[in-house]
Amino acid sequence: MSRRVPRFRTPLALVLGATLTAPLALTAPAAAATGQFTVTALKFTVQAGGRTCTVDADLYRPAGVDRAHRAPAVLATNGFGGSKSDGSTDAVGKAFAQRGYVALVYSGLGFGRSGCLISLDDPTIDGVAASRLVDFLGGRRAADDGTKADFVTLDGPGDPRIGMVGGSYGGAIQLATAAVDQRLDALVPMITWNDLAYSLDPNNAIGSGSVPGAFKWQWANGFYLIGEGQPLLEPNLDPSRINSLACLHFVTKACDTVRTLNSGRYPAKQTAELLAYARSVSPVSYLNRVKAPTLLVQGQADSLFNLNEATATYKTLKGQGTLTKMIWQSWGHSGGITDPAAGELNLGQGNLETSYVGRRILAWFDRYLGKKNVDTGPAFAYYRDWITDPNGAYATADHLPAPSRTLYLSGDGKLVDNRSKVARGSRTYTNWLVSTSHSESSLYGILGLPDPAPYDTPGTYLGWTSEPLTRTTDVVGAPRATLKVVSPKAERTQRSEDAADKLVLFAKLYDVAPDGSRTLVHRLVAPVRVPDVTKSFTVTLPGIVHRYEKGHRLRFVIAASDDAYFGNRGIKPVTVVSAPGDTGVLQLPVID
Repeated sequence: MSRRVPRFRTPLALVLGATLTAPLALTAPAAAATGQFTVTALKFTVQAGGRTCTVDADLYRPAGVDRAHRAPAVLATNGFGGSKSDGSTDAVGKAFAQRGYVALVYSGLGFGRSGCLISLDDPTIDGVAASRLVDFLGGRRAADDGTKADFVTLDGPGDPRIGMVGGSYGGAIQLATAAVDQRLDALVPMITWNDLAYSLDPNNAIGSGSVPGAFKWQWANGFYLIGEGQPLLEPNLDPSRINSLACLHFVTKACDTVRTLNSGRYPAKQTAELLAYARSVSPVSYLNRVKAPTLLVQGQADSLFNLNEATATYKTLKGQGTLTKMIWQSWGHSGGITDPAAGELNLGQGNLETSYVGRRILAWFDRYLGKKNVDTGPAFAYYRDWITDPNGAYATADHLPAPSRTLYLSGDGKLVDNRSKVARGSRTYTNWLVSTSHSESSLYGILGLPDPAPYDTPGTYLGWTSEPLTRTTDVVGAPRATLKVVSPKAERTQRSEDAADKLVLFAKLYDVAPDGSRTLVHRLVAPVRVPDVTKSFTVTLPGIVHRYEKGHRLRFVIAASDDAYFGNRGIKPVTVVSAPGDTGVLQLPVID
């Protein structure tokens, strides 16, 4: 596994591309052939969240595009903490203008020189503001200086032919905008979230419902500090950007959510409000209104927004009939953005035509903006890091893999392939008052500290290890584990009014080499706050794409803690009992 090199500024400000030069003929062949364009700085006064604020934007207009020679448009904005002037953000305008598209790139609300508070891509605020920019591209309104865009291809009066592209914070805004504005024709959200409640406070127990998870404190507080520091990072006296001394730059509900999470407590009323708010600003709550064809791109190296987020969005959109396809690329928030693998989409180089993901994006816009009869590729594609030829690194399928291999947790610590091989036995671990397991440090890049290899302290975890594999095994998708634990102390606090008293554990899957070295794939773990410790529960682990080589062993672990998350309150020993007729089960989505 490649070493992760996270950097807050780069991934949070992620959108597509750097300056690109290769042409793509659309409706303005002269512009596409020369790659020439003009850039005009514009301001738009909008109403958003009950405030009047200015949106700062740049309009990229290809040479030769005018009322008689119109072109479709691309709309994009920055990732969290960025602005329209970021190298990776303004590269979107350059890249697509060189290919004959009109591009409008803007600083999101609360960032750069745009006004209003940070509202976490709320469709009723950020989505509405973006819709006003669609009005501009459709000729329904002018910029504050009177500039009009009367050169964009129209599908009807005031209805521009328009797509959106971008990543992370610039990815979710696409879905938020599409939920309030049906004029969007194509979306390409990259490495973004489905449900912020899951992203920042994940509970991977299936059917956990209103039971909160384990607070992902490093990532969440990193975002919060970047947001609250915006008036210092981008000096701006615009009063629409200031909330109060207690919540400087975010909307109040966002600050309240972070404070509740940092308190380590989950009282019923506050927890219900926290979950309701996080989901209200997440695609999970409004995907039923998204009708635009959507190409989802999610990163395998991503502990912030893992593959399960894109999978959830994909299944919802597909289930309601929205045209949707999905790609699992190699890089994400946890590594590879600035140094992607050979042949991968490279933000610095802008290698759209020469990368698999780049070609898929171009085909998507060609089909839905250029109205060309082109193949947009398979329903599902995934990157395989064990393939040395970049041209063959992606495998494709017409559906998502399902669990197909079942292993059983034996009482002697073995992971066996047949229930009859399960030995009777029980084993116990206990948590300490401090964290005793490590998966990753999300603050590694910001603090300049080395990130230790993953570890678990003896006595604070249980592991089950398979025999050496007799054949190479490729796991593609999200493993599942069904568990039953015994924890009398956790049972006594089961009915506490504070959900923080419920048992917390962390499930994960290692690859153990013949020499005993262990790899935690992309450092991913599955935090679980057990809904009811007296009943069995099923855990969905983060999706992975990983080859377990012949001779390697699989090792399934449940640990008492993880230092990237808040864990148990109080000491709660845990025992796992195994018998042939009643034991834990691990299911793997294996590709033959």
